[in-house]
Amino acid sequence: MERLSKPDVLLAALYHPENFPLPRFPLGISDVARAARATMTGTVSLADMQLGTTLEDLLKQVTTAPPDILGISATFGQHDLLEEVLDAAYALPEPPVVIAGGSLVARNEGLLLAKYPKLLIARSAGEPTMQGLLAYWHGEIPLTDIPGLGYNGAPRGGGIGIAARRTAKLRAAVAAADILPELDLLHLTLQTHGVAQLEMSRGCTNTCSFCPRGHKGIWNGPDPLAGCWILAWIRRVFDEFPQVSRTAYLVDEEIIGRGEQVVPRILALAAAFHRAGFRWESSCRIDQVTHPDMDETWHIERVAMWRTLMDLGLRRMLFGVESGVDSILDRFNKENTAEQNAVAIRTLSALNVPTRYTYITFDPLMTLEELKATHAFQGRTDLLLRPQPGLPAADIVRGVRDETWVAEHTTGRALHTGISYMLVSMESLIGAAYTRMAAAEGLTGAEEPLMGRVACRYLDWRIGVASNWAQRWVDRHFSLDYTFKSLEKVLDDAPRHAVRQARVVLKDAAYQVLGDLIAAIEHHDLERPEQEQVLASRIEAALEERAVSLRGQMASTVREVTTYLTGEHAATLARVYSRWEAAAGWELINAGDSCAD
Repeated sequence: MERLSKPDVLLAALYHPENFPLPRFPLGISDVARAARATMTGTVSLADMQLGTTLEDLLKQVTTAPPDILGISATFGQHDLLEEVLDAAYALPEPPVVIAGGSLVARNEGLLLAKYPKLLIARSAGEPTMQGLLAYWHGEIPLTDIPGLGYNGAPRGGGIGIAARRTAKLRAAVAAADILPELDLLHLTLQTHGVAQLEMSRGCTNTCSFCPRGHKGIWNGPDPLAGCWILAWIRRVFDEFPQVSRTAYLVDEEIIGRGEQVVPRILALAAAFHRAGFRWESSCRIDQVTHPDMDETWHIERVAMWRTLMDLGLRRMLFGVESGVDSILDRFNKENTAEQNAVAIRTLSALNVPTRYTYITFDPLMTLEELKATHAFQGRTDLLLRPQPGLPAADIVRGVRDETWVAEHTTGRALHTGISYMLVSMESLIGAAYTRMAAAEGLTGAEEPLMGRVACRYLDWRIGVASNWAQRWVDRHFSLDYTFKSLEKVLDDAPRHAVRQARVVLKDAAYQVLGDLIAAIEHHDLERPEQEQVLASRIEAALEERAVSLRGQMASTVREVTTYLTGEHAATLARVYSRWEAAAGWELINAGDSCAD
């Protein structure tokens, strides 16, 4: 009985609600919970600060009824919360075994182990690490046999090691074999107007220089049908919320993957979601659309694949374009070209595939010429084409490469209207190859644990000033934009379209701001860095003018959107909009932790 019921495990997810008003299903701790319960060992409970649990609630739970094992999931921007929980746990007379994981924790492993010597770090997929930790707690295996662990020494006696140690990780294929979540918190997620998330593969096929993750270039996609039984259980929860869009968000970094069977695999996966009554969204690389090494037959097959995915409920796909400038793409190690990106964007729009594109506008190593080329690419009107539903696949493949055909079918809309978040600056993340490139130029400074990054100056001081003010623009409007984005995820039909158009208003304003930044930069000489404050004042004046104009546009936009919303959705938008409308000044969300000096 003791082995079945002990240890008591509390898995907690941290959250800053002021920055992200609407929740996501907490996939990380839910996956780990299922792995723990699969051992038939211990009692697992979950707490998520997105879903009504405050920091005070969590601290009280940890200190008044301490679990035997406390697992904490933390991502970027949550280091302050993580430290508060760790301080409270380790102040107890008999602290629990504490293990922390998540993208931020992986970046800050060294710093955390130095400050909290008894802390354990989950360095890879959390499921096998938690299963090993349960076995260790019962004395069945030594600490060194827990896979994917970073530590200073045993958390229960045994002394503290002089240097941090690491145990071996499981092979990626094994770690990704069963990655389904427990559904404890799904009902509450939907009740609080959040969205359902799943993961059907792990890893990525690429090795982008700005990504510090250990699974770069490693992709594993288990048999899609082996895990789709869970959809019936998810559907039962959705049945209690008929007003919520039946959309599943697959958070895979690369949903299609690589190998000879990737097309049958993604089609089988899409068909399973379609049979269960769900539409779905996910992410993949642009070379799943066009690839210079592949022949016309391959491209025709891919056109057919995308059309079938649309028929099977694909609601939107995110593509990490990141740049339309070849020198920047090389620096990012994206392994594709600006022309390849352009042809892919044309193909997707001609197929009427709903898309989101991510794009990094500023990076510390860029030149002014690259920034101007970035502005020009984001403003191109020959990339977003009118849908061609009846056109044979071969004609699509040839047409998107024919400038005359493109000119006849363009929508005239600029690319920036399809970019998910505008004015994004490169983060020099701890452990990334790009950060080492910046360090080689003498640009990096101290580590900034809140965001798991390294302080980084810009090679061109003028672009550094522009990046800093671009981030201030983003942060001032982030909560409103994120609210629109979140509402879009839970709505369908006309309300969803209205919210989507509201985001375009913000994108248009951001593109105009980018033009203002470049114009301001051109008034200053690269060789005169002492003019930094003058440039900053010039940019601030331009942004103030844009903000006044945007406030007027947004007033009518929100009135229009509100006519499509009811209940809590309308209340949420009204609350966030009121706060946005009253905002003044240009504070950074992470004011003491900015990367763009």
